[in-house]
Amino acid sequence: MATELGIALARRGHVVHFVTRGTPFRLNQYRENIFIHIVEEVSYPLFNSPPYTLSLATKICEVAEEHDIQLWHVHYAIPNAAAAIFGREMLPEEKRFALVTTLHGTDITLVGSDPSFFRITKFAMERSCAVTAVSDWLANETMETFSLSKPVKRIYNFLDPTKFTEDRPRHCDLKKADEKVIMHISNFRPVKRVTDVVRVFKKVTERIEARLVMVGEGPERMAAVGVARQLGIADRIMYLGNCEDIESVLPCADLVFQPSEHESFGMVSLEAMACGVPVLATASGGIVEVVEHGRTGYLCEVGDIETMAAHAIDLLTHPEKAKAMGEAGRALALGRFRRDDMVAQYEALYGEVLARRASLATVAVK
Repeated sequence: MATELGIALARRGHVVHFVTRGTPFRLNQYRENIFIHIVEEVSYPLFNSPPYTLSLATKICEVAEEHDIQLWHVHYAIPNAAAAIFGREMLPEEKRFALVTTLHGTDITLVGSDPSFFRITKFAMERSCAVTAVSDWLANETMETFSLSKPVKRIYNFLDPTKFTEDRPRHCDLKKADEKVIMHISNFRPVKRVTDVVRVFKKVTERIEARLVMVGEGPERMAAVGVARQLGIADRIMYLGNCEDIESVLPCADLVFQPSEHESFGMVSLEAMACGVPVLATASGGIVEVVEHGRTGYLCEVGDIETMAAHAIDLLTHPEKAKAMGEAGRALALGRFRRDDMVAQYEALYGEVLARRASLATVAVK
């Protein structure tokens, strides 16, 4: 999302500098107004692992000073906002940039799983000039958890409409003529509940000729493989690993299934809708702001295998209903989550932050 935002801003005439561990795959080719700075990790004998956050802070400071950066936009409070604050403090006062922090969800769940991160996460947000979140749910959760002294502004994630045109080439070899394809896409972390995907798929196969396509890599992948073997459906599942051109894979699906414990937004569901594919997901977190139950897909309670299976079978056995939901989802995705609308909201926020910064500087001079 950070990459897509940077590309969109560059197209609108802004000069954008990326500071990152490695070049994002979407920036492998030259783009006007975009510059990439790689953080070099230094092995230091005193530490068991390289102090990446310190290297990041140093690189931020160097880039900001050399290129006279006016505003720094970081994604995730920890470690990126904390590193940006450290980097800003190393600059002379007149060179210090304004800081905008966008939360994507892990910022909150990290604190939930390990309270020792609470104070540094709150500090990073309080020292930012503005904080945004990718859904109302995440904004509300952040305010409730941290009791911030400043509001959290919701700016949704968005799509590049040129990547989701109806005439894009598709990986048709994923699908046979006599079967339905259920697709799951994630990083296979425990919160994604990938074994629920397999269990629901087992119930679907009892009624329908179907294939499950699993896209992504992560720690729970082998758990999914194990459950599939126990249920006797391992031969009906295909694992694609990580896929960069997801917009050419998604249209092969008849249903996209995302039974997460919670989602701060639900980018996969949005991309599926943009491809005209109905979504089956859980009514948890920000996903309810993306998927409209009964119109663009179905939302179920977390872990409700029976209801999920029933909805999946309903859609896969009623192609006209699935088609109608897919068309409604595409219209919603390309309408409500338009790239230009969201980028304009970020530009307006940048303007407010910079104007406030200039006002404070004027007061200080007086």
